Amino acid sequence: MEHVFVTGAAGFIASNLVDRLLADGLMVTGWDNLSTGQLRFLEGAQQHPRFRLIRGDNLDLPALTAAMRGADFVCHLAANADVKDGWQHPRKDLEQNTIATFNVLEAMRANGVRRIAFSSTGSVYGEALVTPERPTPEDDAFPIQTSLYGASKTAGEGLIAAYAEGGQIAEAYLFRFVSILGERYTHGHVFDFYKQLIAHPDHLRVLGDGSQRKSYLYVQDCIDAILHVARAGTARTAKHHTQIYNLGTPEFVQVTDSIRFICGALGLSPRLEFTGGDRGWIGDNPFIFLDTKKIQATGWRPKLTIEQGIIRTLRWLEANRWVYESRR
Repeated sequence: MEHVFVTGAAGFIASNLVDRLLADGLMVTGWDNLSTGQLRFLEGAQQHPRFRLIRGDNLDLPALTAAMRGADFVCHLAANADVKDGWQHPRKDLEQNTIATFNVLEAMRANGVRRIAFSSTGSVYGEALVTPERPTPEDDAFPIQTSLYGASKTAGEGLIAAYAEGGQIAEAYLFRFVSILGERYTHGHVFDFYKQLIAHPDHLRVLGDGSQRKSYLYVQDCIDAILHVARAGTARTAKHHTQIYNLGTPEFVQVTDSIRFICGALGLSPRLEFTGGDRGWIGDNPFIFLDTKKIQATGWRPKLTIEQGIIRTLRWLEANRWVYESRR
């Protein structure tokens, strides 16, 4: 890995990855259409001689192919991640997640790039049969897809695996994330709760009944995991040249736990208003908890707990309220 092509480079996770790759001495080409990414996240990277940012869309295959020239590894993180409002614009998941992934693979094939890391999601498991004693493993059955986002990522995984099986890719790493927290976070429950508490610190509206249980992972721990297995080359000798890894912490919290962490850190005691039901929206799975034994067997461990990740995210949002203005 010498020259990495990063899609969605101005986004939350990808911009943190860009900074890490540059710090490790690699050359990086960032690719982003800036529809949701923030140029401010790349201010440091753009001062670096080994970084270049090219503005473009994954649906523009000729431009994407030209931009990827010279790279030897692709980190494909660009996606539409709007799970909650997916049914307001259903074609967006197809285009920005599935067709975009096909175009990335075709651009790789045209340029002879044979290694890829792909940001998938734990949502591919749908409403998995999960218990506190049995988190969802990588080889679990997919009972039914519960969101367009999860369905489109499942399709992306399938395309990548097929390209690897067809000899077009030598190493494919598919990472099924829980929700990621940390610096440059711009959507999710901490973002939404803090936005409400800025506007009205005396009350907080909570989607669902607050009993939803979720696992979360700090962004730097996520990047550690991606780079750890990519550098180890675990897919090189794997059957079908594809490795799938769940990424998360070996713990989960309830929504009400998150509220307690956030309000405690802010010194607030708001009145909670629950909308009711065991989920906040269509596709919101009541319990997401992934088995991470496979990635941990490679030597990786998360450094932060969920509570620590939530507090770091909150402190970053406090210091960077401009992200709320940029999302309007």
